[in-house]
Amino acid sequence: MSGGTQSQTTNKLKAPKPATKAVAAVRPSSLLEDYPKLNGLTPAQYTKLQTLCGPRWIDLLFHLPTKMLDRSATPTIAAAPVGETVTLIVQVLRRQPLPPRHIKRPMTIDVTDGSAPLRVMYFNPGYWLERAYPVGETVILSGKIETDNKGRKLIHPDVWSLPKSEDNANTKINHVARIWPLYPLTAGLGQGWLSRAILTALDVAEDCPLPEWLPASLREQHNLPTFTEALKAAHNPQTEADLQPNAPARTRLALDELYATQLALQHARVANRGQRGIAHGKSHLLTDRFLASLPFPLTQDQQNALTEIRADLSAPRPMLRLLQGDVGSGKTMVALLSLLKVIENGHQGVLMAPTEILAQQLYANAVKYLQPLGITVGLLTGSMSAAQKKRLKDHIRQGFVQLTVGTHALTEDSVVFDKLGLAVIDEQHRFGVKQRVALSANQPLAPDMLIMTATPIPRTLALTAFGDMDTSILAQKPPGRTPITTLVMADDKLAQIAQRLQGVIAKGEQAYWVCPLVEESEESDLSDATSRYNWLKQVYGDKVALLHGKMKPKDKDDIMQAFKRHEYSVLVSTTVIEVGVDVPNATVMVIEHAERFGLSQLHQLRGRVGRGALASHCILIYTAPLSPFAQERLQALRDSEDGFYLAEKDLELRGPGEVLGARQSGEMKTRLADLHHHKHLMPVAHQLGSAALTRPLNAAQRNALALLLTTFHKETAADWLRGG
Repeated sequence: MSGGTQSQTTNKLKAPKPATKAVAAVRPSSLLEDYPKLNGLTPAQYTKLQTLCGPRWIDLLFHLPTKMLDRSATPTIAAAPVGETVTLIVQVLRRQPLPPRHIKRPMTIDVTDGSAPLRVMYFNPGYWLERAYPVGETVILSGKIETDNKGRKLIHPDVWSLPKSEDNANTKINHVARIWPLYPLTAGLGQGWLSRAILTALDVAEDCPLPEWLPASLREQHNLPTFTEALKAAHNPQTEADLQPNAPARTRLALDELYATQLALQHARVANRGQRGIAHGKSHLLTDRFLASLPFPLTQDQQNALTEIRADLSAPRPMLRLLQGDVGSGKTMVALLSLLKVIENGHQGVLMAPTEILAQQLYANAVKYLQPLGITVGLLTGSMSAAQKKRLKDHIRQGFVQLTVGTHALTEDSVVFDKLGLAVIDEQHRFGVKQRVALSANQPLAPDMLIMTATPIPRTLALTAFGDMDTSILAQKPPGRTPITTLVMADDKLAQIAQRLQGVIAKGEQAYWVCPLVEESEESDLSDATSRYNWLKQVYGDKVALLHGKMKPKDKDDIMQAFKRHEYSVLVSTTVIEVGVDVPNATVMVIEHAERFGLSQLHQLRGRVGRGALASHCILIYTAPLSPFAQERLQALRDSEDGFYLAEKDLELRGPGEVLGARQSGEMKTRLADLHHHKHLMPVAHQLGSAALTRPLNAAQRNALALLLTTFHKETAADWLRGG
C-alpha cells in the first residue's frame, strides 16, 4: 500500500501516492482552523478522521504516534536479513494473471535487483496490483523478508512506483527508506491516509506556527524544545525512546496541556470567587441538637471538614468544595450537617444523587436525622407521577420544602427554588458542569456547592480534574465498622465458595456475587451474571436475586429494596452495585475475574460489605495465569483497606481511567499528558497558571495564553480574551 505502513494487511484498492501534502487548497491562516476534506479522502473517511483526531489542524498534530517502523535498511535481495524490514528497489520480471474470485490462491509476482530473485505474494489480490506492478518497470518494495524451499519472498509488501527522473527517484527512495511513525487507527481509515493528513498538518505548522507561551528560562531549566519543535520531533521518532512519555518533545507537549488545564481551572475558580455568594449566619442551635442526638462522636476528619465547610458558608463568596471520602468514611453525615447550617439560617438545601436508589437512601437518612428537628424534607425522582412532581415543585418554589433530595430531575427548568443556599452533589462524575450550573439558575445570589466523591483521587488527578475546587478529605472510618478480611482464590474453588456461603446464609447474613458481564458472550470467556444466577439458584433456590444494568430502573430499584429488606440472601450482580448501596446485613462480597478490574473499582465493590458490626469477607476470584500487574493489584488489595493508597497504586499500574472509573474517565481524558509519568509537571503547570492570573500581562502575552487555551480548552478562551 503506497504511503502505508501495514505490510501484513491485504488491500484491494490502489493505494495513494506518497506525498508531503494531501491538500492543495487555500492555505489556512492558523493551526486552530478546521481542516477541509483532504484530497483522496471519501466523505466517510473524512468523518472518521475528524472523529478519531478532531476537526482542527492542531488536533491532527496532537494525534501522536505510538509505534515506529524502521524502513531505512536498503540492502540487496541477496544480503537482506530474514525477518527484518527492508526497502528494496527491484525490477518486475513477470506477474501472474489475477485469479478469478472463486479461486482462492495467492497472486505471485517475480522481481529481482540483479543480486537474487524474489517472489512477491498477495492473498485475496485486487486489480490494483496490475497497475502497481507493471512488467519491466522498477518499483520500490518494503516489507519483511521470508524464506521457504523455493527461495526468498515478501508477503504483502508495500509498493511504490519509481519516477523516471533520477532526482525524483532519489527523493522518492529517501521518502520511503526512513523511519515511519505508526499512529492509532480506526476502522476504515488506514495508516497511509492518516500519515498524509498529519504530514499536511506539519506543513501547515511551518507556515502558521503558534507563538511560544512558555518562558525561555523555564524551557532551559527543563531542557524543553519550543512548541513547534516539539510537534515536529513527536511526529519524527528516531528511536523507541522518542515514543516514551519522558521524551523531551512529549514532555513539552504534556506540560502545555497541563498548563492550559490549570489556566482554565484557575480562571474558573477566580470567576467563581468573583460572584456574589451568601454569607450564612451563625445560628447553630439545630446543629447542636443534631450532634447531641448522635450515638457516636464524629471522627477528627469529619470535624476538620465541617470546620472548613462552615468557614466557606460564612464567607460572602460561593463555596465550591470537593469532599473526598473513602468507602464508609461518613460523607453523608458531613453533608447533612452542612445542609442543616444553611437551612437553620433561612435558606433551602439540595442533595443530589446519581441514581434513584441512592437518592432514596439519602432521603431515608435525611428523614431519620433532620425530620425530628422540624426540617421539611422532600424527594424528587424521575419515576414519580406528574401530579406528585407538580405538587412537590410548587412547595419547593414557595419555600415550604427546606431540603430536597433527588436525582438529575432536580436540574430541570421547572424546578425553581425560593432561596437555594447549598447544593450537595454526590458522585460528581455522574453529573456534568451544566447540571451544576442549572442548580444555580434563577438565584439572585450564587448558592454554595459541595461536591462529594467516594472515589479517593490521587493528588495529581485532583489537581487536574478538580483544580477549581477546594478539597476536604475524609480518610478515617467512623467507629462501629469492622475490618474486612480479603481473600484471593482461583476459580477452581467456585463450588467450594458456593457451599461455604450456606453457613453465612444460615446465620441470617447476606452476600453479593459480582460478575463482569450481564450475559454470556461469544467474544469473551468472562463469567456472566445471568449464568451465575441460574447456577446459584440450583444451590439456594429462591434466596437468589439477579441485578444488572440492562434492567429497567424500576426493576433494579425493586430488586435492591427487596435485598435490603432481606427477602433475598444472595444478590448476583454486575458492577451496578459499585457505589453507595448500604446493606449492613451483607457480610460477603464475591468478585469473579477480579484480575480484570482496576484496584479502585475492586475497593469500591469491597466497600459494599463491612457496613455494620458483623465480621465481613471479600473473596477475589481469579482465572490463571495471572500477569505480574494483576498479581500486584490483588496483593495490594489484600494488604490494604486504605482507598487513597490504593488509588495511588492504581494510577501507577493502570492509569487515570481505572482510578476514577469508566464513568469519570471521560472527564479525565488527556491527549498528550500521561498523568502518571508526567505528575512531576503538575506543580510546574500549577505555578504557571497561578502566575498568569496574578502578574500583569502585556497584549502579546495575553494573546499567547488565549491561543494556549484555544488549543486545549476552547470554551475558556473567549472569557480569557474578554478579561472575564
